[in-house]
Amino acid sequence: MTKETQTLIMFGIIVLITLGITFWASRRNKTTTEFYAAGRQISGVQNGIAVAGDYMSAASFLGIAGLIAFNGYDGFMYSVGWLVAYLTVLLLIAEPLRNTGKFTMADVLALRLRKKSVRTVAAISTLVVTLMYMLAQMIGAGSIVNLLIPAIDFTWAIVGVGVLMIIYVIFGGMLATTWVQIIKAVLLMGGAILLSIIVMAQFNFSFTQFFDAIFNVTGKYCADGSTLAAGATACANGAAPIVKHYTQPGLLYHGTYGSLDLISLGLALILGTAGLPHILMRFYTVPSAKAARTSVVWATILIGAFYIMTTFLGFGAATLLGKAHIGVQKGSEFVLNNNLAAPLLAEKVGGTIFLAFIAAVAFATILAVVAGLTIAGASAFAHDIWLNVVKSGREDEREQVVVAKVTAGVIGVLSIILAIALKNQNVAFLVGLAFAIAASANVPAIVLTLFWRRFNTTGMIAGMLVGLISSVVLIIISPSIMGAAAPFKLTNPGIVSIPLGFAAAIIGSLVTRDEADAETFSETNVRANVGLGAEV
Repeated sequence: MTKETQTLIMFGIIVLITLGITFWASRRNKTTTEFYAAGRQISGVQNGIAVAGDYMSAASFLGIAGLIAFNGYDGFMYSVGWLVAYLTVLLLIAEPLRNTGKFTMADVLALRLRKKSVRTVAAISTLVVTLMYMLAQMIGAGSIVNLLIPAIDFTWAIVGVGVLMIIYVIFGGMLATTWVQIIKAVLLMGGAILLSIIVMAQFNFSFTQFFDAIFNVTGKYCADGSTLAAGATACANGAAPIVKHYTQPGLLYHGTYGSLDLISLGLALILGTAGLPHILMRFYTVPSAKAARTSVVWATILIGAFYIMTTFLGFGAATLLGKAHIGVQKGSEFVLNNNLAAPLLAEKVGGTIFLAFIAAVAFATILAVVAGLTIAGASAFAHDIWLNVVKSGREDEREQVVVAKVTAGVIGVLSIILAIALKNQNVAFLVGLAFAIAASANVPAIVLTLFWRRFNTTGMIAGMLVGLISSVVLIIISPSIMGAAAPFKLTNPGIVSIPLGFAAAIIGSLVTRDEADAETFSETNVRANVGLGAEV
């Protein structure tokens, strides 16, 4: 049986299971509460596993393993940032969010700041973050399918994932999405544990041998921040490249702005999780604030264990494969692709069957995450803009669900088009940018709404728009888009755009006074802390 056949069978099993779940869930998906929040019947443990499944995306499994394999210590900083981020969610966001919201992030803001403009701006921010995050998943899907089944073009692979994603959300809603995420989390943890064990077996289960092998892997870079051209032995200015071991910082973040770029990335990752719409939405599926806290604890345990294992995946690929062998053959040319580090490592240590299994797990990962993202984007438009802005809160549940399903289709098509256009980007890098936008636009508004009496509508709109626009503009004029000629020298805008978002929100609130917004703080504060009046 060929590799392609094995892979198709594995992929087919995953698709059939998830479509079966969608069919089952479609009969329990009539009201808005059922469509957006699975009827609030998901237990804390179940939701914790689903949150982990939603959070451990293609960026985690494919992107981080590739970044570590190519850049060592600097790549591992992604794992550290994403794990620490859940402390912010646990300590600041989970319980108040569950108590004050209904379906979306905008519900939290609108409870305190009761104006239509609040929902409009919050919904726009949600849609931008959702699309950026979704691009990474779609590109990861294209890389995986194209590697294992070359007959399926990269573009068609992305289209296929997009179509499946639309089916899950339109017919299954949040209930189907939740169970797809739970199954995916179990498969991903199982695959990562098995692959980690097999990697360590290559080193006789000796951490000393493993890290000795890592220390012998080196990388080269130029002091001015440029990289060596293919086949070059010297930097562009004629200087010899600097050699660093993979356990040392500086392979990815080096040169004049390297340290600032790493700090910027850390800020974006640590704060960004608290502003991700598809993660925040998961806390509305549980019946109580206590269950929301339980969700975060379980999610943190699973996510922490997984990110520890990325050490074995990334460094295992660096030592057992080597950077020069991580990629795909395109005719007579071998093209490097760091998104393929984990699947190729699986093939190296476990053969084609294990490769097919790991690839199927990655595929399930992508399906689960894009479904969560799509329902978050659809709810932002249907619930926040259509129902509360266009219809002024005059609820017609059937109409709102229909609008949400149509929106899901539109988001799916748009994400397919954008993913094809940006197909050469690293998935973890793209998700890092989504985190920066979320941290800059959403986090200031959420935190200040919950904890500052003086915060008002002007401050919220100013903070969210400044954070959103500044982060997007800085990404556009960064080296990620414009190369060496970029006027903004950092690849991640967080260190600039996050303070700008907070500053604009604070200044906007101080220069204007809205007594109505101040009066609702006490009500919001009581509900956030004790749950009085929370949706049940």
